[in-house]
Amino acid sequence: MPETPALELDLATGWCKTARRCSSPNFNARPAGVCIDLLVIHGISLPAGHYGGPFIEALFLNQLDPHAHASFASLGDLRVSAHFLIRRDGALVQFVSTHDRAWHAGVSSFGGRSGCNDFSIGIELEGCDDEPYESFQYERLIALTRVLCAVYPAITPQRIVGHCEIAPGRKTDPGARFDWLGYRAGLIQTR
Repeated sequence: MPETPALELDLATGWCKTARRCSSPNFNARPAGVCIDLLVIHGISLPAGHYGGPFIEALFLNQLDPHAHASFASLGDLRVSAHFLIRRDGALVQFVSTHDRAWHAGVSSFGGRSGCNDFSIGIELEGCDDEPYESFQYERLIALTRVLCAVYPAITPQRIVGHCEIAPGRKTDPGARFDWLGYRAGLIQTR
């Protein structure tokens, strides 16, 4: 991963100053007075198991050609997004301000509360369930998580979960190959 400036979130706008901004239309306002207190880790690749192409961004921008790949046929009318995407090389893309509700969790619940999009931030990692993620991705994820936890202190280690935990039986990401132990250890190490 090339040397990049430290991550910094603009508190006024909710946009990360060092992320590539790629504004998605798939968001809306959070409910009034909601406390952002959950971080959801996802995994995505389009087509499955293929990396580096334009398709994830196209999906989040409602520009995915459903004819570009056979597996895209059911995605044509899908309206989804995430706050962030971390590419295989560690590049960071932001689609939705952290102040807003990105459409990443779908039907979901955590701690007895449904509708996790209302109170969470979603981070997509370019990858799939049955392949390990890259060290560059973990480095960027740890740095981003530290920034988000500093800005949103209600996000504690116990409130950082995989998509599979808030939508069991429906979602499996970030998958069994995601290194939760290494990720959590990285969060507590001093810089």
